Amino acid sequence: MVKKFLMNLLLSFIWVALTGSMNYSDFLFGFLLGFFILWILNTDESDKRYFTRVPKTIGFFFYFLYEMLVANIQVAYDLITPNYFFKPGIVRFPMKATSDLEINLLSIFIALTPGTLVLDVSEDKKSIYVHVMYLKSREDFVSRIRHAETKLLEILR
Repeated sequence: MVKKFLMNLLLSFIWVALTGSMNYSDFLFGFLLGFFILWILNTDESDKRYFTRVPKTIGFFFYFLYEMLVANIQVAYDLITPNYFFKPGIVRFPMKATSDLEINLLSIFIALTPGTLVLDVSEDKKSIYVHVMYLKSREDFVSRIRHAETKLLEILR
């Protein structure tokens, strides 16, 4: 899989060299073009992991941007209105993530979303404690984070 990623980067750099302009849009287009070339030329049916992981990673990136945008609007709205709408609370989230990398990336996702803060990871690494600024219901928050965790684990596993 690393070999395919490096080949994809090489193809995108070749595209940038052929076009003669080094900007991010040409590099991104070259990366997508290289991805489709590698996908078409893939003869190994058992090694499809790279071709499923890249779209999932891009989808997770846009999902994260959407979650961050919604949380920023919620916090900004609360700041500019005279009433405070926040209901703080601490939630214990039981994780499906097992490795240190998975737990770390999940906690980074949670911490980068405005209105949430990771407080602690349990000793047995089975749950994570999160301070939530806008806790309407524990079940809604857990299901939202569970959805993000599932998307993240699809990329990592």
